[in-house]
Amino acid sequence: MKKFAAVGLLVLITGVVAYSFSTYFLRASMIEPGTDPLVASTGKSEKTMKSFASEEALKEHFRKLAEKQERIRREAEKGNSTALNQPSPSAPGSLASESAISSDAKSATAKDDESITNNQHAGVDEGGIVKVHGEHLVILRRGRLFTVKVGSGLLAPVSSVNAYAPGVNPSNDWYDEMLVSRNTIVVIGYSYGRGGTEINLFDIDTSGGLKFRSSYHLRSNDYYSSRNYASRLIGDKLVFYTPQYIGYHGDPTKQFPALRKWHQGATKDEFRTVVSATRVYRPERPRDREETAQSSSALHTVTVCDLAGQEMSCNGTAVLGAPGRIFYVSPKSVYVWTTEWNYRGDQTSAGSMVYSLPLDGAAPSAMGVSGVPVDQFSFLESDDDHLNVLVRSVGYGEQMWGSERTAGDVALFRTSLDAFNDGSESASRDCYRNLPNVEGYTMQNRFVGDHILYGAGNGWGRQKSTDGANLYAVNWKTGGTSSLYLDHSVDRIEQMGADAVVVGTNGSDLYFSPIDLTRMPLVRRSLVRKNASQGELRSHGFFYRPESKESGILGLPIARSGRAGYRHLMEDSAAVVFIRNNDRSLKEVGELEAGATSTLDNCKASCVDWYGNARPIFLRGRVFALLGYELVEGRVDDDRMREVRRVNYLLGRRMTEMTDD
Repeated sequence: MKKFAAVGLLVLITGVVAYSFSTYFLRASMIEPGTDPLVASTGKSEKTMKSFASEEALKEHFRKLAEKQERIRREAEKGNSTALNQPSPSAPGSLASESAISSDAKSATAKDDESITNNQHAGVDEGGIVKVHGEHLVILRRGRLFTVKVGSGLLAPVSSVNAYAPGVNPSNDWYDEMLVSRNTIVVIGYSYGRGGTEINLFDIDTSGGLKFRSSYHLRSNDYYSSRNYASRLIGDKLVFYTPQYIGYHGDPTKQFPALRKWHQGATKDEFRTVVSATRVYRPERPRDREETAQSSSALHTVTVCDLAGQEMSCNGTAVLGAPGRIFYVSPKSVYVWTTEWNYRGDQTSAGSMVYSLPLDGAAPSAMGVSGVPVDQFSFLESDDDHLNVLVRSVGYGEQMWGSERTAGDVALFRTSLDAFNDGSESASRDCYRNLPNVEGYTMQNRFVGDHILYGAGNGWGRQKSTDGANLYAVNWKTGGTSSLYLDHSVDRIEQMGADAVVVGTNGSDLYFSPIDLTRMPLVRRSLVRKNASQGELRSHGFFYRPESKESGILGLPIARSGRAGYRHLMEDSAAVVFIRNNDRSLKEVGELEAGATSTLDNCKASCVDWYGNARPIFLRGRVFALLGYELVEGRVDDDRMREVRRVNYLLGRRMTEMTDD
């Protein structure tokens, strides 16, 4: 649960043993002599997976799995360790959506100029803590929603409401992500008290007024990831992923995702399944994997909800797979990568599957693969109709802090989208390009233009003095690989126009290094912010606003020097720093600092900022810094940031008005 002490995270991020791709291929081939697990086939494959024909067929499938598990358990008790199979997490979820989503994506892209969220893809909005609605900013923090008017040159708090339904006890709930669709605000949370994902809808009017509309509960396990976001918004379609770990005793279908509208006195009988048996898919596995894998231990579901009407309607598509998860949402599809580890005496092997679930509602497809991605940024569905994924040989998915602990060899997986099938065919070895390894398990990676960049850093751990680190830049089109030396760790990789910027630390200082990607990748001169560290680790903490092809300005929350990454859960950021980029030359233009604000807010829910509380905001020619309960406006004059004014939106009153020097 998220209530674990943050210091304990450091234990979770250690103890991973490196495991090479070559060793995996060798040991996996021992499953059945003469069978190459990467090209194994059950015969001629279909292009898409098949769903279960009926609820009876689905239950019969679970019955057989229960018998197999019981047989394995008995053999294990007899000391037959070769039959023991212990799956370890590393998978994502699946999706099927309405065909209207594809057109919604096009219209959403046109609105991306208004986005203040550092999204992975234009037109695919990600659940965050601050969004725009007309002339207002909408902020989600510590279990409450706030609106602040920024239109007409103002900066004025307007309204606030609890982010949960009236009459509920929210003490065991976490409200993490928020999206805005037309005049509807969606808050996504997880309730340990009531069990499952919670979807709360609010109405917002043109004056910024907020009103609770309705609440829905979706039966699921916790979706939390230290890097990924559970929800996406494409037009009026809410798309979110939820896992459900399936036990085989009794009727497993009773554990399937189900939705109910919340009201006082709501009962379990009111849940209605969002995934029918005919929308549950299972890959056709090669015979060698079918005999050794117990992959059907989790139901990975992507649910699509229509927000166009007052009442929310939802439908889901699910894939039965291994319990881990890493999922990625492109403008066209949702991809889910699952991995299962098998332990056989002194031998260990892993089998992975990647699922493609088109956003136009077509049947999903799958492919046998190897390795494990680090996070959602390991993926790129490129315009040439290929899927590109950076993988390591050891990983445990993205649930909780899984993305912070990967290890082993590195490879770039690249396959044509047309190669996806019903799961009986695996990718050939030609789809993998071996890449240089990195030292360390807290790996960052990001696709920028024609390159995938990756390196290792401190992550949630403590800042360290270092002799430097290697950053690798791989052209996924040509295969060209560059090894670039940095004077600091690799803790953040972001797109900066057509180039990239890498953020990391060395001792007590914070570094910003431009990476020139125009021809041969080159490191340009770093900007060093003395006595500072990152104030936010999530991707949404960064934002770059281009002003021309070669110039722009970036913002990033910063904190005191030497602060360990996990401290952002207990301490607010000190400021947001703003840096000018002029043809890959960086210059600090100043910062907007936090005041001495208090968090004595009578918090009842989400009292730890798991998704952060500080953001740079660029909106309609204006610059803001969200810093806890303060919203600070600045203006850049002659490459110098000047504070204009600030408000404390919790107190609902305007604070000091600043004037130019």
